[in-house]
Formats: sequence, structure tokens, C-alpha cells
Amino acid sequence: MKLFANILLAALMGVAASASFAADEHAAAPAVAAPAKPAKPDPAKGDTVFNATPANSQSCASCHNADGNSAIAANPKLAQQHPEYILKQLQDFKSGKRKSAIMKPLAAALSEEDMRNIAWFVGSKKVKPGFSKDKDTIALGEKIYRGGIGDRQIPACAGCHSPNGAGMPAQYPRLGGQNAEYTVAQLVAFRDNVRLNSAPMNGVAAKLNDREIKAVADYIAGLR
Repeated sequence: MKLFANILLAALMGVAASASFAADEHAAAPAVAAPAKPAKPDPAKGDTVFNATPANSQSCASCHNADGNSAIAANPKLAQQHPEYILKQLQDFKSGKRKSAIMKPLAAALSEEDMRNIAWFVGSKKVKPGFSKDKDTIALGEKIYRGGIGDRQIPACAGCHSPNGAGMPAQYPRLGGQNAEYTVAQLVAFRDNVRLNSAPMNGVAAKLNDREIKAVADYIAGLR
């Protein structure tokens, strides 16, 4: 009987020791830090970076204007664009996911905070309206934008970018009033798999010919 009691006592002591060891291990385990939240965007700092001229380079404003309304047809208007979209494009330029010999080195010099501040700065500016120029293709452009081309399974642009081109924040970019020349270049880049940071756009643009691309880009320029 005494032997049985000793065995039982030893077993209980072993369980207690194991529990104590587990508790000590748990207490010693380092706490997992919560992911740091991005700093709140500061448009004023974004203004400073956007309009500053880095050494041996150009300011953002030299191509996109001080308020993001580029007067150069080949460059995009950034004013009133959804900040989340601008931030993603800057990140993609920096990582190389979106190719641009001009934008890559500029984006590479920016910190995540800089990119966020710039995005919220230009996104806060009001876009200057554009206008359609080609009266001969306006109807075709409107048809594609609003209704797509059913027999070729081309969806309406308005389905993602809204009827007036305002887009959807954090999902689809604003298109209304965008420089037509720039829009043409991007649609061609998507179609020819030169720009690869949006698989849905690669699929849509692949089905458009040059005339259709020019027509819809011209129509988009007049949206407001």
C-alpha cells in the first residue's frame, strides 16, 4: 500500500511539474506585435514632395502640373483620382510590377509615407474637365463605354468605372476627363501585354482594335 502511495505521489508531482513548465514557457513566449498601422496621410507633406525637385531629377509637377491636372496629353491627369489607386500605381512602379523607365527611378526614391502623402494630396485636387474631339467616333465610343460589345464579349466600361467615369474608390480608377492620348497608350499597353498590373484590363483590351480604343478614349475625355 505504501508503495502504491509513493508511485501516486510521484505521478502527481510529475504532472504538477509539467504544468508549471508549460506555464513558464507560455509566460516566457514573446508577445506577437500587432501589425503597425500606416501613418495617416498628410496632404500638406504630399504637396511638398510632389512639387519639390529632387537632385538630378524632375518634380512630379513638371509632368503632371502643380495641381495634378497634366496639360501634356501623353501624361495622365492625377487630380481627383482615388488616392488608393495612385498609391497602388506608385508601389507597382517601385516594385517593377508596372513598367516605366521614367516612373521607376522616381518611385524608387519615395518612401511608403511619401507615396501615401502624394496620393492623398493629388486626390484632393479637383480635376479640370476635358472634352471629346472626334465627332466621327463619338457614337462608337459611347456604345463601347456604356454598353460594351456583346457579340465579342466586351463588357461595358461603365460597369466598373461608372457611367460618368468617376470610378469606384479603392477598386477602379476615375477615368472621366482623362487625356485621351494617355488613355489610348494605356489600353494599347494592356492589349499588347506591356502593362501587366491589371489582369481584367488585359482581358478586356485584348478584344479591342485600334479604332475602338481611340473612340472610347476620346469619349472618356469628355465625361464629367
